[in-house]
Amino acid sequence: MTVGNKYRAVHARSLSDPEGFWAEQAASIDWSKRWDKVLDGTNPPFYRWFAGGELNACHNALDRHVDGGRAEQVALIYDSPLTDTKKKFTYRELRDQVARIAGMIAAQGVGKGDRVILYMPMIPEAVMGMLACARLGAIHSVVFGGFAAKELSSRIDDCAPKLILTASCGIEPTRIVHYKPLVDQAIEQAKHKVPRVVLLQRSQSAATMVPGRDLDWNEALAKAQPAACVPVKATDPLYILYTSGTTGQPKGVVRDTGGYCVALSWSMKNLYGVEPGEVYWCASDVGWVVGHSYIVYGPLIHGATTILYEGKPVGTPDAGAFWRVISEHKAMALFTAPTAFRAIKREDPDGKLLKNYDLSKFRTLFLAGERGDPPTVEWAQKLLGVPVVDHWWQTETGWAICGNFQGLEPMPVKLGSTSVPSPGWHLDVLDENGHPMKPGEVGALAGKLPLPPGTFPTLWNADERYRQSYMSEFPGYYKTGDAGFIDEDGYVSVMTRVDDVINVAGHRLSTGQIEEVLGAHNDVAECAVIGIADELKGQVPLGFLVLKAGVNRPPQEITAEVVQMVRDRIGPVAFFKSALVVQRLPKTRSGKILRGTMQKMADSQPWTLPATIEDPAVLDEIKDGLKTAGFANK
Repeated sequence: MTVGNKYRAVHARSLSDPEGFWAEQAASIDWSKRWDKVLDGTNPPFYRWFAGGELNACHNALDRHVDGGRAEQVALIYDSPLTDTKKKFTYRELRDQVARIAGMIAAQGVGKGDRVILYMPMIPEAVMGMLACARLGAIHSVVFGGFAAKELSSRIDDCAPKLILTASCGIEPTRIVHYKPLVDQAIEQAKHKVPRVVLLQRSQSAATMVPGRDLDWNEALAKAQPAACVPVKATDPLYILYTSGTTGQPKGVVRDTGGYCVALSWSMKNLYGVEPGEVYWCASDVGWVVGHSYIVYGPLIHGATTILYEGKPVGTPDAGAFWRVISEHKAMALFTAPTAFRAIKREDPDGKLLKNYDLSKFRTLFLAGERGDPPTVEWAQKLLGVPVVDHWWQTETGWAICGNFQGLEPMPVKLGSTSVPSPGWHLDVLDENGHPMKPGEVGALAGKLPLPPGTFPTLWNADERYRQSYMSEFPGYYKTGDAGFIDEDGYVSVMTRVDDVINVAGHRLSTGQIEEVLGAHNDVAECAVIGIADELKGQVPLGFLVLKAGVNRPPQEITAEVVQMVRDRIGPVAFFKSALVVQRLPKTRSGKILRGTMQKMADSQPWTLPATIEDPAVLDEIKDGLKTAGFANK
């Protein structure tokens, strides 16, 4: 299987002549002042792209399209099965609303470089609030709506916002999540005192206002004057996005403005294959990096139509929800997490609901967030009859590290692989001593510095932590924290987090490799594998299986079959002897399975409730299952 010549030439040039390559890509966006230097490498590992240049991200996402002939094109489609609401905003309407909201924010004393926290549900005002901050040159930090007060307070203390934009509630299929009490508690707990909160009252739940501090969104907006775009330096932060730190102190990933706009513009056409004017859907949340890049900034900078979906893959109302949205809005691509497709597969294993919808405009499915396990990818390929592209990226990187570049040169899909590196990424697989490994060997995936535009230049107020966390273990490289291998064709397979490579009697095994086998069983909808402590072997793998809807066979039959499958496909070296059938797997809101927490529970180690967990009750179910099976004794 060969890597395409066109891709190979583009990627090679991005490494041999990064300044020339990225300067050409930068011509696709508007600059108020041209850069002095494409890449400033005077202070490694703190590289800066387009130093001396000035621009505004909101202008590039909205105003230039209004001025350039797209004023009446739909920019944003809001589709909320949870509230039975649908709205469309043209580029002109969105620009005008954002300018007014920017005026409302400016009236609270917020200017260039000030921070604003958004704690919002998936509603148009969340997108508008982000863009309004960018319009003023203020730095936004979106905290996922419903995050615990303690987590929100730590983010308040870290970035010291002048303003919080929030709504009275978020809506889940089975409950209303009251946001305002969590905001009030967080402000009370924080050392930094937030002077102003602007509250959007949703009809599903009214919230109490704090006199002197809180403003009603609609009343404040009615008084506001539209604000103009404020140019900022290309190297100035556009936003801060927090990712959980191992110390309990959140890590504020900083995103620069210029490099990010350039990278997103390039990726919309070349990775996702989207043309301006087409409808593109990223089924994520604005609280995650994927939502920042591909619900908000990427599609709008590119002049596409983006879908904002307030719903779930199943239960709003059924497992055909995604097909309905694609069909109704004529989306040409969907970008979502593999966990969403595993949920659909579990509820509707034969894909019968798809027959009710017209997906004739649909060209590509993109997956990221968790590993695209081959059984799920194969199921989606067979059902949809379009390329299913698993691609790899992280909060820190802002866009894809690896992918299959549909608009540049589509390449064959290799099941289990995230295909090939993006421009600017020189990836190596390193052993514990930092030495490159052979093709096919599993080790630590690391990116040679400098990283391409769009990736994080540092952490908020934490340069030394940036250096220690990411750049010190392998000098000259960015440590991704992911483990995997690169094959002889140059295709990259991300198997697991480095922490999830288990050592069974001296043999290093990837939990992802075992999960691939378990997921291939006909009755298994999704699965997870962890390594648990063993006196003799060091670690042994333990599997968790979630079965498809309608499977009525005895669990012990299924577990015996998957044990045999692992023995047949990986061999006795895996020492895979145990699997538990569970109702659900514990996940973060972005769909990542909490393997580390499950492993601590199985080993009876102390563990804390992860801040990002979607449903804490699932951990109780896992704990009970482990106890019943004799694994956890506490």
